[in-house]
Amino acid sequence: MRKLLNTIYVTNELAYLWLDGENLVCKIENENKLRIPFDNVENIVCFNYIGCSPALMGKCVGKSIPINFVSPQGKFLAKVCGETKGNVFLRVAQIDCFREQGLVLAQNTMAAKFCNTRQVIKRTLHDNSNLRGDAEIQRTLSILEEGVDKLFQAENMESVIGIEGNCAQSYFSIFGKLITNQKAPFTFELRTKHPPLDPVNAILSFVYTLFTNEFAAALETVGLDSYIGFCHALRSGRSSLACDLVEEARCIVERFVLTLLNLQIVGEEDFEKQISGAVWLNEDGRKKVLARWQEKKRTDMMHPYLKQKIPLGLLPYVQSNLLAKYVRGDITEYPCYLMK
Repeated sequence: MRKLLNTIYVTNELAYLWLDGENLVCKIENENKLRIPFDNVENIVCFNYIGCSPALMGKCVGKSIPINFVSPQGKFLAKVCGETKGNVFLRVAQIDCFREQGLVLAQNTMAAKFCNTRQVIKRTLHDNSNLRGDAEIQRTLSILEEGVDKLFQAENMESVIGIEGNCAQSYFSIFGKLITNQKAPFTFELRTKHPPLDPVNAILSFVYTLFTNEFAAALETVGLDSYIGFCHALRSGRSSLACDLVEEARCIVERFVLTLLNLQIVGEEDFEKQISGAVWLNEDGRKKVLARWQEKKRTDMMHPYLKQKIPLGLLPYVQSNLLAKYVRGDITEYPCYLMK
């Protein structure tokens, strides 16, 4: 079992990271603000513009610590990581497996996504009896259930993507109703991504990006190529396989965001609106979300396949390892994550 260490998030846009012996040092305006031993670091996510010293990047490469560069608004820019040391035969097997079983993997992944999405809705209904008779919510639950059946009747990837799009549209049409705290200052009408046009979309996009980066790092750890996926189209610079695997775990992000909103952990003061209409988390907002996300990752969960408790932060590594076992032929089917 992989030990869960710390992910370092650098949120100050003026921060500069440099190397001092066996320590990572964060400097802001020529003053050292933070010093952390490398043994306590697993991953680095930088939201700054100044960057890192070449010596630090070289040290991280040698210790297999990825450095992810993300814009202050949460858009993934690039990742620095070392030479891929995974078994070359595993990567060849990955390509062959995805060519032969890509449709089955996509069907199972999207089916898990729909089932998990239903669980997110049902949890809200369990806590809010006044929503149980809502016709739109019940219709969405039916569409998601029917979507699972349609997936396994699909004969090609285009059909799977079409079914997923229809279910996602229905789900996000009622997502705003899951924000049940009447005092929450935010509403949600539709999913907007590039760029997000309201605070709820801004938080969703931000945490989706974080989780996808964690899946990408996990895939590299087990020796799989995170850029070669089975569902998302191949695109230069995009971790398509990480995008595939995060689909089954999006429910965790969505439930997390709903908790932030319903408990009023974030407010209007945590966002900034651009002239273009884009809405982003500001520095204080990012700090609030990141602090809660790190707490969330330390909570224990019962893994449905392993039948044992693991920290939620290990889920990307467990799923990546299970996928690698499937690609190698050690198990006959890849067990997608299902929320209980």
